[in-house]
Amino acid sequence: MKIVIDACVLFPTVLRELALGLADTGTITPLWSPRILEEWRRAALRRSERDGMIAEGEIALLKVRFPEASVEIDPATEARLVLPDPDDVHVLAAAIDGAADALMTLSLRDFPTNALSAQGILRRDPDGVLLEAFHADEAAMHQIVSDVLGRAVEHGIDTSNPRALLKRARVPRLGKAMFA
Repeated sequence: MKIVIDACVLFPTVLRELALGLADTGTITPLWSPRILEEWRRAALRRSERDGMIAEGEIALLKVRFPEASVEIDPATEARLVLPDPDDVHVLAAAIDGAADALMTLSLRDFPTNALSAQGILRRDPDGVLLEAFHADEAAMHQIVSDVLGRAVEHGIDTSNPRALLKRARVPRLGKAMFA
């Protein structure tokens, strides 16, 4: 399944690493536009200059890791679309021009299902996508979460309560299913 990953899923780190870990398994094919990546960088930069620099490095690595993920948006596609927040039109345009099956976002109000379905695009929240992947292949999802938790420990994040950590990462149903 080809999925455009919105900037709000790419930043914060734990959520991004879960989604991209799933992409590494081949379960999903990630897509994004240069503008989506730039939104991630700017969000990180608002936290601190250091976070912005880290995001720049991570974006460079993602371009190498997923070289086919970048979608160039046709301005005509963007011009014909209407969403509640005009600043989000480029995300839907990336989904259309990337021939995506779905758009993974936390911004549910900004992407009404009727606007997306008219374009043949499903709106998916990360928790739902990751939970489905868990039910389809528990071992693979346990490995992804284990890897993400291991990297979190390396960065000084407390992982003693993985369910709570996943809840903070906005995937509470996944956390409950895995750590009930």
